[in-house]
Amino acid sequence: MHAMTEQGQRTDFSDLVRDRRAELGISLRELESRALDPETGEQARFGWISKVEKRRPVDAPAPAVLRALAAGLGLPLRVLQEAAAAQFLDMAATVWSDDRTTRVLAARIEEMTAEERQQLADIAETFARRRAQRDGSGQGKPDN
Repeated sequence: MHAMTEQGQRTDFSDLVRDRRAELGISLRELESRALDPETGEQARFGWISKVEKRRPVDAPAPAVLRALAAGLGLPLRVLQEAAAAQFLDMAATVWSDDRTTRVLAARIEEMTAEERQQLADIAETFARRRAQRDGSGQGKPDN
């Protein structure tokens, strides 16, 4: 499922950045200091991150900024890329579990109803929960 503003604009990326920063318990300034692209050294800037989190208009992030945020938020780059594609390009083909460890890829997801997307989200959530239980009990290994 994805969130939208009252104006009908998607907020996948904004929500991901804000929610993950809150989950980590770090300030915007701390995120800025952590968010350095390992390839170029480019930094995601405080003002831009703040606008993103507040769902204010911003330019789509450059690849270096996405890599910087991936480092700063401790998330896989692909997660940020997909959220940015959904919000800035209105492209989506995945549904994630709440903990972002499991995703369901679906062709023509934009044609699905909200109920159908929720069913996919429920499947992803069930799979992630069962996998965590299995891995926590020492049975099996996570798929990489």
